Amino acid sequence: MKKTTEAIAPKNGPDGAGATGRRAFLKRAAVAAGATAALAPARVSAQPAITLKMQSGIPPTDIFHQQFVQLGKKIEEMTAGRVRIDMLPVGAVTGPFQIIEAVHTGALDGGAAVPAYWFSKQVAFSLFGTGPSFGLDAEGFLGWIHYGGGQQLYEELLRDMKLDVVAMFFGPMPTQPLGWFKKGEIKRPEDLKGIKYRTVGLSAELFRQLGASVVIMGGADIIPALDRGVIDAAEFNNPTSDKMLGFQDVSKVYMVQSYHQPVEFLELLVNKKKWEGLDKPTQAIVKYAVMAQSADMTWQFMDRNSSDLLELKTKHKVRVVKTPKPVLEAQLKAWDKIVKEKSEGNPFFTKVIESQRKWAERVVPLRQEIMVDNEPAYNHYFKPKAAAAAPPAKK
Repeated sequence: MKKTTEAIAPKNGPDGAGATGRRAFLKRAAVAAGATAALAPARVSAQPAITLKMQSGIPPTDIFHQQFVQLGKKIEEMTAGRVRIDMLPVGAVTGPFQIIEAVHTGALDGGAAVPAYWFSKQVAFSLFGTGPSFGLDAEGFLGWIHYGGGQQLYEELLRDMKLDVVAMFFGPMPTQPLGWFKKGEIKRPEDLKGIKYRTVGLSAELFRQLGASVVIMGGADIIPALDRGVIDAAEFNNPTSDKMLGFQDVSKVYMVQSYHQPVEFLELLVNKKKWEGLDKPTQAIVKYAVMAQSADMTWQFMDRNSSDLLELKTKHKVRVVKTPKPVLEAQLKAWDKIVKEKSEGNPFFTKVIESQRKWAERVVPLRQEIMVDNEPAYNHYFKPKAAAAAPPAKK
């Protein structure tokens, strides 16, 4: 058997024989080892372990709370276990609408919710996810956050409100349904008058404009209120979240498509002092883990929302109804009034609206002109099968 040294030592050849060849080999090995060390994570493991106590503003069974938990797992894995997120359920430390204050004071290291929850502090918070959107979808809206000046505007808002928090956005949400109605579907704008309706943020102003009696409450309180008749109708977010909350047990009319919240995304908050206490590589890991979770959530929603919408229709016998065009048009007119009213005496609100308009005016036409309409393709491949499977019409 050859000795181990013989297996790795260079033989006589181009590098020279004997000691000269060995010296050249050892020099190359040292250079390679240095390059390997340079590629290793930048001293992440050398830092002390950190546990960040955070609270979600979403019920623990909901798919959004699961996104926050999954984000924490990504951060923990990417830091080799050095940074752990302890994601507490809603209400563990404070109510859902008080999370940002708890993060600011340090009662929580971080929080997870949506910007519309801070609406009572400054109406402009709601524009970051619950506003007119100007034809943008949620991905386009996140594009405004990252490349259209939205992130900088939000940071300016936090400074103006003297809130010591760092905010990161992720998870483009699908258009939110008009909601669940116990007294039957909404066929015209007038049908909304007098209805006791749950929503949040600027959406509350929109439904008031349409004559509804608005009630603002957290997600965990909706189903009991709807069941007891405290409210007549409510919206939450998407087929999966709505099914997990149990809407199908208290209503069988599910109206989809609406302009009250056509775009929205999730928000991760971190106490500013805690954030500044993290080294730069760890901050980068958190930042890019948030981006990774954004893509992951998009793919999960494709799977979960499609399956759960089908289950609502077939298993739970829910009637899914598209919102009539006159109701959608009334919503857009209501937005015009709200934007005009809220802009008066609120220059920051106006600044955000103008920034969003500028971004939408350039970005929306890109999709309209470049992206093909997929409805003809879907009909081509699937509608003939559906028609063939349908029973013959009665004469």
